[in-house]
Amino acid sequence: MDTQCLFRSSEGAFAFYSITGGFMHLQTKAIHTGVDKDTAYNSVITPIYQTSTFRFADVGKTLGYDYTRTSNPTRKALEENIASLEGGVGAVAVATGMAAIATVLHLFKSGDHIICTHDCYGGTDRILRTYQEQFNLQISYVNLHDPAALSAAVRPNTRGVWIETPSNPLLNILDIEALSRIAHEHKALAIVDNTFLSPVNQRPFELGADIVVHSTTKYLNGHSDVVGGAVVVNDPALAERIQYLCNALGQGASPFDSWLVLRGIKTLGPRMRLHEQNAARVAEFLSSHPNVRKVHYPGLPAHPHHALARRQQFGFGGMVSFELNGGLEEVHHVLRTVKLFALAESLGGVESLIDHPMSMTHASMDPQLRAQAGITEGLIRLSVGLEDIEDLIEDLRCALAPAKAGDAAPR
Repeated sequence: MDTQCLFRSSEGAFAFYSITGGFMHLQTKAIHTGVDKDTAYNSVITPIYQTSTFRFADVGKTLGYDYTRTSNPTRKALEENIASLEGGVGAVAVATGMAAIATVLHLFKSGDHIICTHDCYGGTDRILRTYQEQFNLQISYVNLHDPAALSAAVRPNTRGVWIETPSNPLLNILDIEALSRIAHEHKALAIVDNTFLSPVNQRPFELGADIVVHSTTKYLNGHSDVVGGAVVVNDPALAERIQYLCNALGQGASPFDSWLVLRGIKTLGPRMRLHEQNAARVAEFLSSHPNVRKVHYPGLPAHPHHALARRQQFGFGGMVSFELNGGLEEVHHVLRTVKLFALAESLGGVESLIDHPMSMTHASMDPQLRAQAGITEGLIRLSVGLEDIEDLIEDLRCALAPAKAGDAAPR
């Protein structure tokens, strides 16, 4: 007989968890979903099936796998795990976050129109412009903070709405439910980049999204030792199409990279809680510093989208950006003076990183679009890690102190 127990879900409601496959809390799913692939020895951890091909059991008969580009047990474990966390019906794990975006873009054909939030990641803008130039996708960048702007931008050939929330690097929040509803009214797909929050803090399918993309390099993996991406869908037909495209384009993640991400996901819940705890303290410190002009963090009550973030998210995440008083000289002083915050691109690892979007992550972005989004030379982005918060704040305190003679020399 199936065993049932009563649990409280993250939304506050009670739900039954069935031992044979019913409701499980997110952190339990992160540890257990998809991992049981070893029928030979019953290993607790998913093995790395580091093979390019699989022996057929008979002519025309396999044990479920024939070639790793098409599917692999280790990658399948990761795909099942991520789909479960997001609440989707299927997922593909791919080589990079950009591979995830490229796979989704192959759902569209020449002449289709895609509306993208105007303050997106620089790499997203780069690939959208590339597909616009080479494959005649029509791209519009729209300030989607007001959902009415989406309605005004829709064309008869609009087939997709690209939603990035929180945005990179300004941490603006978009109303996923309202934007998805408008997209569906016009028979367009609502696509949400959930990299900055992970399914611990935001689950776009519950708000009406059709597709969720991730750079698994970031919070899902969490250890800065692998690059990867994922596409998650909540429609069986769409899942079949995405799987076909992943195979046809050769985008699938390697077995070892898949294993690394699956290993990282096991600690996703605890990591995200500490990331957010530290980020909130950093944001509060920066907000009161005389050399800081503005802080962008949705967890601050003063953030213009704080109420929306509270409504659609389960937390505020570990990313903080801020604008300095002064110009590039002051920015360079901070970037060269910090010791614990590594000057590096990427985000979401256990270690803290500091980034200058204008010259690093968003350098390839169209300059006009970058200016329209509000990405200025004085903007600094922080990925707040899991170090002791007092050490992180002291590092920032020292870096934000006025420069003295000789301080600005490159390290």
